[in-house]
Amino acid sequence: MAINKLHDEFRTVDMSSGWETPAGYPAGIQQKILSGALDEVNKRGSRTRLLRFEPGVYTTEPFVHEYWEEVFLFTGDLIVGNDKQGNGGESFEPNTYACRPPGAYHGPFKSVGGCVLMEIHYFDPA
Repeated sequence: MAINKLHDEFRTVDMSSGWETPAGYPAGIQQKILSGALDEVNKRGSRTRLLRFEPGVYTTEPFVHEYWEEVFLFTGDLIVGNDKQGNGGESFEPNTYACRPPGAYHGPFKSVGGCVLMEIHYFDPA
């Protein structure tokens, strides 16, 4: 399967505009798609995105996807495994990485001071 991404040399990423709240996420969590397209219905494609949390924002349910997900925490703090009230979980600092296969439950997520993550999502081409 060919990866449908444009050849894009280094450029400055506009961190002040072009952000949107992904479907199913609370206000205060936004994404910025950098490249690619993920077709979840037909289970193909890939995408690279930035995901940012405003301070104090959290999700209340774990996530599970049918695609691979690789995540790198660039800035801020990220808590994984909080409860529905935003309490508890394990805290992570910048320069940490996660790789989740399809079907892996992960989260919920919270950030006390806000954070920016880079995520790569893709379906197994096999």
